[in-house]
Amino acid sequence: MRVIIIGGVAGGMSAATRLRRLDETAEIIVIEQGDYVSFANCGLPYYVGGVIPERQSLLLQTPESLRARFALDVRTRHQAVAIDRAAKTVSIRDTRTRTITHEAYDHLILATGATPRDAFGQIEGGPVVSTLRTIDDVDRITLALQEVPGTGRAAEPKKRAVVAGGGFIGLEAVENLVHRGLDVTLVQHGAHPLSPLDPEMAAVVVDELTARGVDLRMHTSVQSMDADGVHLDDGTIVPADIVIDARGVRPAASIATDAGLATGPTGGIAVDGLQRTNDPRIVAVGDAVEKIDAISAEPTLVTMAGLANRHGRTAADAIAWEHGLLEERPDDAVPAVGTAIVGVFGLAVAMVGWSERRLTDAGRAHRVIHAHPADHASYYPGSERLTMKMLVDPDTDLILGAQVIGRHGADKRIDVIATAMQAGLTASQLSRLELAYAPQFASAKDPVNMLGYIADNAATGLTESIQWHEVDAAVAAGATVIDVRTEAEHAGGSIPGSLNVPVDELRERIDDLPPGELIVHCQVGQRGHTAVRLLRQRGRRARNLDGGYLTWAAGTRMSADARESAGTGIREKEMA
Repeated sequence: MRVIIIGGVAGGMSAATRLRRLDETAEIIVIEQGDYVSFANCGLPYYVGGVIPERQSLLLQTPESLRARFALDVRTRHQAVAIDRAAKTVSIRDTRTRTITHEAYDHLILATGATPRDAFGQIEGGPVVSTLRTIDDVDRITLALQEVPGTGRAAEPKKRAVVAGGGFIGLEAVENLVHRGLDVTLVQHGAHPLSPLDPEMAAVVVDELTARGVDLRMHTSVQSMDADGVHLDDGTIVPADIVIDARGVRPAASIATDAGLATGPTGGIAVDGLQRTNDPRIVAVGDAVEKIDAISAEPTLVTMAGLANRHGRTAADAIAWEHGLLEERPDDAVPAVGTAIVGVFGLAVAMVGWSERRLTDAGRAHRVIHAHPADHASYYPGSERLTMKMLVDPDTDLILGAQVIGRHGADKRIDVIATAMQAGLTASQLSRLELAYAPQFASAKDPVNMLGYIADNAATGLTESIQWHEVDAAVAAGATVIDVRTEAEHAGGSIPGSLNVPVDELRERIDDLPPGELIVHCQVGQRGHTAVRLLRQRGRRARNLDGGYLTWAAGTRMSADARESAGTGIREKEMA
C-alpha cells in the first residue's frame, strides 16, 4: 500500500504515525512545502515573547527522526501542485530545483491546512509585516526585532507594533509583543476582541488589555501601510515598526477543488464521518476540512489542533480498515463543540459551543445563566472570581454553550462543561456532578455545580430571571429595580433609578416597596435569588437580574463603548 500525505504538522503527522503503527509494510510519503514538517504551532507566539526561550524546542520531529522511528519518507520543500484522480498520481514540485515529479498513490491524505484570507503585502519603507503561523514567521519577526532588514546590523529597539485581528492568535501576539517591551495597538473589525465572546464577557478581556497599556482600536480595519505607519479606515494613522497580520484564515483547499473534490458551504473540503472525500481513495483532515457542528448538525469550520490530531487518526483507521488491518469499522468523527481557550496576560478565556449572539442570530430559543463564583474556597488564600456564562435549551435543558474567564480554574471548568455537552448531560445535571474538592482547588459547591443549581432553578420555574440587556425595557414598562446589596455597595455604583433595600431588611420593608413588577439584583445574583424567593412567596412578581450588578455593569459599558466607537468611526469617515 502506497500512501501520500500532503501536509504535515498536526493532522498529517497524526495520520502518518497512526498508519505506520497499524501497517509496518506500507510506503508512506509526506509532502511538506515548508522546511518543517512537525512543529508546535501553538507555541510560536510564546517564542516571540521569550516565554519559550529555545527555538529548537518548537521542532517536535524532523525528517530524520521520523524516518528513524516510523520509516516515513518525509520530503520538505516539496509542493503538491496537482492531483490526477484518474491516474491516481500527485504532481510534486521541488521548490529548490523547480523540477516536477509524478508520484502514484493507493491512498491520498490531504492535510493542507489553512491560509490567510488576504495577506498584507510588504511595503518598501513601511513596517515589517508578518503572519504568525509558521517557523519562518517567527524567524522573520524575531529578526525584525533584532536587526535592520537586509543589513544584518543590530536595529534600534522596536517600540511600536500593530496587531490586526483580535482572535486567538492576535491576542497571543499582543501579549507576547508587550512582553518584549513594545507599545502595541490592536486593530479589530468588530466591537471587541475575541468575537465569539458575548459583550458582557468580553468586558473582562478589554479591561485586562487596557490595564496592560494596549491601545484598542475597535470597529476599525487596516486600509494601507507606508512609511508613516498603518492607515486605518477611520482616518487615523498608527505609527508602527512591525505589523502582525492575524485577521483569520480560510481553508487551503485549492488543490482539492482543482481536482474536482467536493467542498461544502463553508469552503472547506467535504468529508464523511471517516474523513473520506467524494473520491474513495482520498481522505482529508485538519483546518482545510469541514466539521459537523454539534449544536446545529450543520457543516462548520473549526481550526483546532486537537480536532486535527483526532481526525488524522480516524483517517488512518479508515484506510487500515479498508485493507483489513482493523476488524471493526472505526467510529465516525464526533461532531465538534468548538472547545477553545486562550491566555491573555494571566487570564484564561475559555469557551465551548455557541454564544448568545450566535443563538439569537440563528433564531434559536435559549436560556442564559451567569455566575461569578470564586475559583476555590474563598477562605483559602488566593481565591479569585471566575466569570461564567452558560447557554441552555429551554425545552430540553441541554447545554448549548458556555464561556468561562478567570486567572485560575477556568480551564478545568470549561472541560467539565464540554464533556457534559458531549455526554448529553442536561444543564441541571451539572448540579449533581461529583467533582474533586479541597479548599485550595475548589469549593464544596464547585462553580460548575453552581451553574447547575441556577439552571435547575430556572428549569423548574423556581426563580424567574431577567438579562442585563432587558432591564431598560422592563423599567420602561413600569418595573422597579430593587438593589438588595448593602448601602455601601449601592453607593459604590448602582443601576440608575434603583431603590436600595438590603436583603436582610427586605422582610421588614416589603410593604414599602412600590407596586408592580420588581427587578431584583445583588452583586452577582445569589442574594438576588434569595430576595426573589422571599418576594414571590409574599405574592409579589419579582425577577432576579441574572449575574447581578457585575454582569449588568459589564454589558452596559461594552454596549456604550461599542456605540461610541462605531459613531466616532462614522463621523471621522464623513469628515474625511
